[in-house]
Amino acid sequence: MFSFERQALSLPGVQVVAGVDEVGRGPLAGPVVVAAVILPLEQDFGLPVQDSKALSPARREELAQALREDPRVRYAFALRSASEIDRLNILQATHECMRESVSSLQPVPDFALIDGLPVHDFPIPARFIVKGDGVSASIAAASILAKSHRDALMLEFERQYPGYGFARHKGYGTAEHLAALRRLGPCPEHRLSFAPLRELLEPSPEQLSLPW
Repeated sequence: MFSFERQALSLPGVQVVAGVDEVGRGPLAGPVVVAAVILPLEQDFGLPVQDSKALSPARREELAQALREDPRVRYAFALRSASEIDRLNILQATHECMRESVSSLQPVPDFALIDGLPVHDFPIPARFIVKGDGVSASIAAASILAKSHRDALMLEFERQYPGYGFARHKGYGTAEHLAALRRLGPCPEHRLSFAPLRELLEPSPEQLSLPW
């Protein structure tokens, strides 16, 4: 899981490598969150980080807490709210967060390993790896921290906007969530530019059937 990090560190001038990953591109509600993480590369770094989607919620939170408490780990978050996603579109919002999170790290890394496709105008040299959270420890750690951070925000939205089930589905378009939307309408944390919300707010006109 550290092979990509070591390859990056072999490049001229690269001393600090960060992993970057996002969570929350697909939901109908809540922010998109990106984490950038610098892991220690010592032999004794023993946290078994892996893709957050492969972990149970309890195990993911256990690893997230261990990462947050390890003084050798450096991390930063960036997010864009539902209204900002509506204004920018989800791709641009995610890319803004990726650039911002890396620039917020201390120290600013020399190189980044990023989950997914290339990001335009990235502020430092980077390698983009599709499904990188399964092959890079730094990206996997970023996926764990981003997911933990976003889940905590969705729990807070559950308290602010009861009835939608945010604590369970985290804003994704489940049957429960869609039923709540039809019953309650959207709240301020919903992404109004996403198709299910647009269809709810602006239903397609019904085609009239004539008697002949």
